[in-house]
Amino acid sequence: VKPFLKDEILFLIERIDELQSVKLENKILRSTLVSKYDYSTYIGEIETNKELFNLINLVADTDSTVLIIGETGTGKEHITNIIHYNSYRKTKPFIKVSCAILSREIFESELFGHVKGAFTGADQDKKGRFELADGGTLYLDDIDDLPIDLQVKLLRVLQEGEIEKVGSAVTQKINIRLIASTKKNLRQMVDEGKFREDLFYRLNIFPIKLLPLRDRKNDIKTIFEFYINQYSLTKKIEIKPDVFKILENHQWPGNIRELKNIAERMVILSANDSYIDSKHIPESIKNPTKNLNMDLNKSLEETLKEVEINAIKKALEKCAQNKTKAAELLGLPPSTLRTKMEKYKLL
Repeated sequence: VKPFLKDEILFLIERIDELQSVKLENKILRSTLVSKYDYSTYIGEIETNKELFNLINLVADTDSTVLIIGETGTGKEHITNIIHYNSYRKTKPFIKVSCAILSREIFESELFGHVKGAFTGADQDKKGRFELADGGTLYLDDIDDLPIDLQVKLLRVLQEGEIEKVGSAVTQKINIRLIASTKKNLRQMVDEGKFREDLFYRLNIFPIKLLPLRDRKNDIKTIFEFYINQYSLTKKIEIKPDVFKILENHQWPGNIRELKNIAERMVILSANDSYIDSKHIPESIKNPTKNLNMDLNKSLEETLKEVEINAIKKALEKCAQNKTKAAELLGLPPSTLRTKMEKYKLL
């Protein structure tokens, strides 16, 4: 047997030290994530969120499938993280899949993986999201955007608990906790023939519904103050009482995400002041109907169409035609913005 050389021994010691360092970093990172997604990180009045926390507490440490229902910007992904990092799977992977951006061409490869040579460009084996999430949690975001012909492929995997990589005939068992989210009424989509009924029942085992911000008026002050403090860093900013009155009267179609963006904008606008008052609130929040110029001879549908087109155009201008950033500014998923742009021939 060839004896180890001194340099080889030193190299092995260095590698062991590196691996131990990486393991420690991972442990610290996971500990940080657990703290980041404690129950208290879902901002709002305790009484308002008591029922929500009770539901999370009941389901977090189980393997039950959870369906989170809520409008865009209500914090669905944050709730998913809270469930994962308060479960026994918290030290295992948390993998997110955005169903809205999965095309038919990459669906199977992205979710189930592929073997080398499975198709043109498959130069090496690739793990899919299901395999990457093995032992942990798989989060299917915007499940309502998944085309109906792809839903059957997803259902088969969920029912059988195993995957088959593209280009391979070998099945592989997987152990995941599934959480899905939707911004639409899946039951209604089933009735309209847009969502598979069997998949709906497979997902709807433990539904959690998140209220829109307009139905959480008591939480607006707490959430706004949290983000003002976050964006102002060390600077102490006084918030005048008239601000809260205006914010509470707004309907918040973009929900928490919209309020968060408004808070950031107001901190920037108040850079030369030690306070925030109504002058720092965007006109669209103070007077949401001021610029509608509603013509009573037009139908409501026509008026809303004009409002949407103008809002999309302004967002694209502000974001230098970057559709992803424009969607974020509008509080919309990129897929929804794309659909609206196609509808209004803005592409």
